[in-house]
Amino acid sequence: MLRQFVVALGVVAVASQAGLAMAANPDTGPGCGLGKIAWADYKNQKNIAPQVMMVTTNATGMNTFAISSGTSGCTNDGQVMADQRTNVFAHMNFDNLSQEMAQGKGEHLASLATLMGIPADQHTAFFALTQERYTSMVEAGETSSVALVKALNDAVGKSAVVAQAVSR
Repeated sequence: MLRQFVVALGVVAVASQAGLAMAANPDTGPGCGLGKIAWADYKNQKNIAPQVMMVTTNATGMNTFAISSGTSGCTNDGQVMADQRTNVFAHMNFDNLSQEMAQGKGEHLASLATLMGIPADQHTAFFALTQERYTSMVEAGETSSVALVKALNDAVGKSAVVAQAVSR
């Protein structure tokens, strides 16, 4: 009886491992990047040693560049998570946005308005709103693009004209 139990347990263990192996992604390595390219000629790619070397090489920070630029065997479809694209844009263009908010116009500000879902016919109202709130948002020492976008979203929500246009 004990022998049958041990055999059955062994069969379950082997079968579950085989099922996991079949269900897994066939490329279980570190993905793409400089490490994948540098160690591509290694005979047994799935062994621990080459995978550790690939990951270690990728940890130099070049893998982030490879993913974002679509190089070193990485692909880049240019997509950023939809809810973060406004924050990314504001972060990358913070200085230009700050200047254009003070002026109440500009192409970076227009792009931000579009990303925020503000219709083109309401951009002028949005520009005026950002210029009006400039002092409280930027000159008050706020240098975080995330805080800037949050403050702009709050201001748009409180602006009867712009908020109504956005909700259409």
